Amino acid sequence: QVLLVESGGGLVQAGGSLRLSCESPGRSFSNYDMGWFRQAPGKEREFVAAVDRTGNIVYYADSVKGRFTIDRANAKIAVSLQMNALNPEDTAVYYCAAASSWSFPTRKETYDYWGQGTQVTVYS
Repeated sequence: QVLLVESGGGLVQAGGSLRLSCESPGRSFSNYDMGWFRQAPGKEREFVAAVDRTGNIVYYADSVKGRFTIDRANAKIAVSLQMNALNPEDTAVYYCAAASSWSFPTRKETYDYWGQGTQVTVYS
């Protein structure tokens, strides 16, 4: 059963923008804390951003702070990630994740459910 589905990835030139969305077909994640992670080829999956269930508490990795914005705008879209000023180092598969208990928002072990990922490729 697919609980989280990412969309919005693609190919973009450096300096451009993309908006990723994570939908939850058939199930509400309004009572979950949500996060975005990414994994580049040959690298570990790393934290990008997270938002709590109220939408009021957010965390960002230093590498994306000031360029990316996480939000949970409506019930249909569990979480979104607006990515601006993209650079080739942002190239990765991006995953959304949901946590029922948000002990350590930046750690992937915290999260209970994961999407299948969406590819983001930034070229210079």
